[in-house]
Amino acid sequence: MDLRDEQPTQHEIGNRTYLVADVDPLDVDGVRTVQVGSGLFLLGFLALLPFYGTLQDNDRTWWLWMCLTGFALGLFGVEYCRRRRRARDRMRAEEQEA
Repeated sequence: MDLRDEQPTQHEIGNRTYLVADVDPLDVDGVRTVQVGSGLFLLGFLALLPFYGTLQDNDRTWWLWMCLTGFALGLFGVEYCRRRRRARDRMRAEEQEA
């Protein structure tokens, strides 16, 4: 299985033709992105925690629990992205051996 799809070398839009440069895509696996997002949710939870009473008075406690849920789901996302990265690395290694 090849990770790259064949891409067009030019696009015609109206009466103009645009050439597409042959540039390799960035190898982004998403681990760092999900880690940063999870960290921001945790930071939001910790920042809102001292204001629990005010949030409760204004029926906004869901803000606090949303941040905690975002952090928890982010932990699952980090593990998913790590497993995906390992699987892609194994697939690349198998392709190089063949």
